[in-house]
Amino acid sequence: MPLQNRVLPTQEIVAEPGRGLLMGNRGSIHRPDRTLGTTRWRSKAWICCVLEWKGIRRDPMPPGRWTALFFFDEAVALAAGHRPCHYCRRRDYLLYAGAWAAAHSSAERPRAAEMDAVLHHQRVESRTRRQRTTTQHLSELPDGAMVRFDGSPALVLGGRVLPWSWEGYGVPLEPAGLHQVETLTPPANLLVLQAGFAPLLHPTAGRN
Repeated sequence: MPLQNRVLPTQEIVAEPGRGLLMGNRGSIHRPDRTLGTTRWRSKAWICCVLEWKGIRRDPMPPGRWTALFFFDEAVALAAGHRPCHYCRRRDYLLYAGAWAAAHSSAERPRAAEMDAVLHHQRVESRTRRQRTTTQHLSELPDGAMVRFDGSPALVLGGRVLPWSWEGYGVPLEPAGLHQVETLTPPANLLVLQAGFAPLLHPTAGRN
């Protein structure tokens, strides 16, 4: 029975066999029996990490320490409001922070805590604690953004949308007459993508 630690683009955490390309955490959110309660974060530092680090094997749910979360790819992680880890993904973190600075016309990269505070405000509704989404014009969204299309998550790539599932991205679609879309990726991560940050995408994104 898979653990409940797979993250959807909608921020939901589910029990799913698919492992994906990245892992991460939001602090320790599991109970002693390795199930989740109602809490979905203990820290505003929502990060995404490499699956393996220097050959170290970790317990995905050590008591009271952290809860390993898994993402299909980085487009999903960004949509859920995560950012690259500054420790195990140092290069990607610096590229991400550099794109953040460029998007805000800043000469210096922001500190992690600054970005986390902005992301947290944009990704979660304070009253309901549900995912906060925005409405965007499809033609203005950058590659790597994720939207809700026909009721399900989809990746924006090359001006088209690729339906997402744990089996992979589907055939690219060019929705006729579709202009405004519900966008899952927080505005700050949209700006980072627009500024040139290239997320790690699942191979199925390029098979069609």
